[in-house]
Amino acid sequence: FPKMAAVSKVISRSQFSTAISVLFLVAQILFCDAAKRNVVTLTEDNWTSMLEGEWMVEFYAPWCPACRNLQSTWEEFADWGEDLEIQVGKVDVTEEAGLSGRFGVTSLPTIYHVLDGEFRKYTGSRSKDDFISFVDDKKWESVDPVESWKAPNSFLMSCVSWLFKISMAVRTIHTSITEDYGIPVWGSYCLFAAFTIVAGLLIGMVLVIITDCLCPAAPPKGFYEPVQMEMPPTQVRREDRPTTDEPWDEEEEREEEAEEEEEGDADEDSDANVRKRTVKATAE
Repeated sequence: FPKMAAVSKVISRSQFSTAISVLFLVAQILFCDAAKRNVVTLTEDNWTSMLEGEWMVEFYAPWCPACRNLQSTWEEFADWGEDLEIQVGKVDVTEEAGLSGRFGVTSLPTIYHVLDGEFRKYTGSRSKDDFISFVDDKKWESVDPVESWKAPNSFLMSCVSWLFKISMAVRTIHTSITEDYGIPVWGSYCLFAAFTIVAGLLIGMVLVIITDCLCPAAPPKGFYEPVQMEMPPTQVRREDRPTTDEPWDEEEEREEEAEEEEEGDADEDSDANVRKRTVKATAE
């Protein structure tokens, strides 16, 4: 009986330690879940929520070692969000390429401080105390905000965001063509080149049609102007002569015709005299 009592004590102690370990593990899991719930996951659908209030947002990638090292610190910092009256968010750049382009992310991890739509890039140390001090002591006031023309909510960065989305879509299609359909890489490139040429021709044709409809080309100068032919004075008919308000005088008309005939005879005489002189000089 004493041996059985000792064995039961050992079993009870092991069960107690196992129960304590299980409770500790469950508490740790619940704590991690609570920390993750404090970190807001931002996507293309809800990123505009950071334009109101104060935020600290981290851009990360699951494959990035520095991002993995920062994860626990970022979640601990998120626990202070309620005390600091700030919201803490994160963006996975592998899933949200559009937001990566919109914020101009070129290195990982990248952290932004946002206050009522004004963006500042955080470049300090990546510890929980430094994050808390940056917000609580308002050290962000010494950091110049991002210029309005290249702010994430500007028109320019919206266009960059769409370019990033298109590039990711092209990459996804390329991967599907080469892996799912077994087409070689050069074949995928040829398909994209043909599609680009056809799309460019169609877009160009549509733009030309729209331009012609909105701004039709002016006809060449003088295209619609009638050509006026001047007739020689000797061929002008009486009925074609310009009319004036003054009455037509027939006597003046006869005199003009007589003068024209005399001038014609004089010209003929002068031509005859010239021919006679030429013949005489040749004979001599």
